Amino acid sequence: MFKLRNLMEKAVITVTKDTLVYDAMAILRKYNITGIPVVNDDMTLAGIITEKDLLRFLYTAATDDLKIQDFMTEEVVSFDAEDSMIDVADCFIKNDFRRVPILENGKVAGIVSKKDIVDYILKMRKVGEVELALQSLHTSENNNCSMAP
Repeated sequence: MFKLRNLMEKAVITVTKDTLVYDAMAILRKYNITGIPVVNDDMTLAGIITEKDLLRFLYTAATDDLKIQDFMTEEVVSFDAEDSMIDVADCFIKNDFRRVPILENGKVAGIVSKKDIVDYILKMRKVGEVELALQSLHTSENNNCSMAP
């Protein structure tokens, strides 16, 4: 029930390392998001680009040909679609990031943000299942908050 597969945003907006910085900025604004997974041609995770990463753009010679690969974070925490929402919530509490890519068979299949978890908790409250989620939090033994290979 609390598997990430049931919670993740499946229509993931992605970019590649060769995406131009200005194009990535425009995508962030267009979709009102704060970070985008960077993928290889086969949809494996190469990194992530966030608003915070793009702030470093201010310290460069602003040219139109700068690419995401020069600004992206390569060491990314990710989770599997079968992992628990509780594990991601715990990871968010312990770290300073807003979203994590969700992998399935080693490829980006979704993304989960702090907002998604809050929305899910509110949804569960409506159907009376928040208590079940809270109990899971206290019994969860998986601490899968590590960087993707």
